[in-house]
Amino acid sequence: MALISRKSFQFYSSSTPASRSVLMTLSKRLSFLRGQQKPQYCSSVAMRMLYIKDKSQYMFCRKNHVQLRLQSLYETVRLCGETENCTKSNNVWMDEQLFFKKLNNLCTSEEIFDFLSSLEVMSDTMASGALQRISELEVDDSGVKNPGVLENEVFRALCLQLEFESSKLSSSGLLNALQALVTLQIDPQSTLMASLLSESEERLGKGQLTVENLCALGDSLLELESPNCAMLEEIVNHMQEKDIEKWTPREIAMVYRILQVTARERKQYQNLLNRLNSVTLPAVSQLSPNFASVVLNSLVVLCQTQAVALVTALCKHSAEHVPYFTDCELVNVLDAFLYFGHREQSFTEALETHVPKSILTMHPQTVCKVMQYCCKKVILSKPIFDAVAESFISNADRLTTDQIAGYIIPFGTLNYLPPSASSLFRKLETVLHTRLSHFQPHTLLNLLHSCVLIQRYPLNFLPKIFSPYFLQKLQAQPPGLNRVVTSQLTQLFLTVTLECPFYEGPKLHPKYQVKAFPTPHSSCDVHLLKRVKTGLLYLLKKRIYFASEVSTPYFYAVDIEIKLDEEGFVLPVAQCEEVHKRIALCVDGQNRFCANSHNLLGEEAIKQRHLQLLGYEVVQIPFFEIESLENCRKMAEYLHKKIFPHTYGLRN
Repeated sequence: MALISRKSFQFYSSSTPASRSVLMTLSKRLSFLRGQQKPQYCSSVAMRMLYIKDKSQYMFCRKNHVQLRLQSLYETVRLCGETENCTKSNNVWMDEQLFFKKLNNLCTSEEIFDFLSSLEVMSDTMASGALQRISELEVDDSGVKNPGVLENEVFRALCLQLEFESSKLSSSGLLNALQALVTLQIDPQSTLMASLLSESEERLGKGQLTVENLCALGDSLLELESPNCAMLEEIVNHMQEKDIEKWTPREIAMVYRILQVTARERKQYQNLLNRLNSVTLPAVSQLSPNFASVVLNSLVVLCQTQAVALVTALCKHSAEHVPYFTDCELVNVLDAFLYFGHREQSFTEALETHVPKSILTMHPQTVCKVMQYCCKKVILSKPIFDAVAESFISNADRLTTDQIAGYIIPFGTLNYLPPSASSLFRKLETVLHTRLSHFQPHTLLNLLHSCVLIQRYPLNFLPKIFSPYFLQKLQAQPPGLNRVVTSQLTQLFLTVTLECPFYEGPKLHPKYQVKAFPTPHSSCDVHLLKRVKTGLLYLLKKRIYFASEVSTPYFYAVDIEIKLDEEGFVLPVAQCEEVHKRIALCVDGQNRFCANSHNLLGEEAIKQRHLQLLGYEVVQIPFFEIESLENCRKMAEYLHKKIFPHTYGLRN
């Protein structure tokens, strides 16, 4: 352990009278440690920061560009390990404990600086601990809260001594100080940071760093804007030489983080990853919310799709930590659920409890990710959706256009209108009137299409959507006018034609209309369709009386079509004359409903609504009504009641 201290000094002119006064006061209260003697500890272990020469240097805060004037300092830093007979006494260890106890009770940087100014000597571990405590108090998600802290004379003197005596610091003191200064966003190109990084690299090359030291160094490098990948790779190489089975959760998480930077496009670390995945699996229950988020994020970045058992365990473990994740951590976890296609009921339930309570403090991007998770997993969570609707009504003016779409589109996709629907869509209309030109073309189309799925008609904005200029912009930007985009345009056109006959604005040019809507998410359940067809054959006796997967002139495909004459008799499907009624059977499997729900998805709901407006008699055959029917006869009886409710039953 090193001592931040002095053996001789002389003051030169400071830049201000106030500075000279402070320094003179400090000098009067100093005790001297003689260079020729073995290290001695004062009865009260402490330190004094010294300003010696009037030679200014500069470094800059990365984000806030705060200029710090550092004055040079002649000082010796003694390492306890330098002298063979130098050992740490119990009294000194107790003093360190008291130091950190006192330090952790201080709540402002000014209190810390006053505390440090009252000391005569302190170890480099204590000095780095003070810097870390300052970083905890002064740094939040937006950066350094009070850049003036970095100009404090005590802070500047401490940094200067660390810079000039970096080679004499203990590894823990060196790396903990480096971590704190990186957190405080000190410019990596400054002489201070260059000195600490250079010394760290030298010790890394000599193999002098423990696993804990390697983690601290790795953490600092990862936080830099341009991490030294060569050093990160060397850290991984040293870590591989350690006993991986004995790694702590922190060490496991750190190696995952380093690997996601160094091994993203290479395979040379796959063996290490396989070992790491195996070791992490039994340790999942010990991972903190932060570490669980880090590991899941790394597994996504490193495409570890084969680590199924580990992913499953982490997803289950994450359900316990939902209330404790930061916004960034929760986004990482949700991304992992989406990437690996995992669904965990306990996790969803935890979200349903957490999101409504925290919606007012959650970052909008986190809310969007929660809604994306629900949308992709077709989870209609009314508590979450209701809370998001209320949040949108209150905060829509502060959202970006992408965030507005992220909040609203899932309502249409999952076919849900919250209790506050009238206020929600009034607010959306107001925002669209104000900021319509700010939306990217595809974002705007997705948003308006989602509205018509739940019978909210954006008539005031359709002239813009159907205009040649807007269609050209759609075509010019990825993904262009692909089939999904033209299907959305066609469905908007069909919606205003069928549901809003009073609309007199421009229509969609035929060249932008599809011949049939693609149904990738709601295609017919083949097994279910086969069972229904078997039941119909039993009921109608001949296959000629019904057709399956029929394309219509109106863009939609009908699962099963039956034709009736004016008297209600079934006609052969090939017959086109004397057709009085067409029955469209919608055989709805689980993929057409929200998960664990009887709520139809938006795209299936609008299809059935439009088929009815086009003249079909729509008969819904949902999976949950027929999954318990045991045989063909019972299926036929069910179909008879659904399709022909006013005729007599089946003959024996």
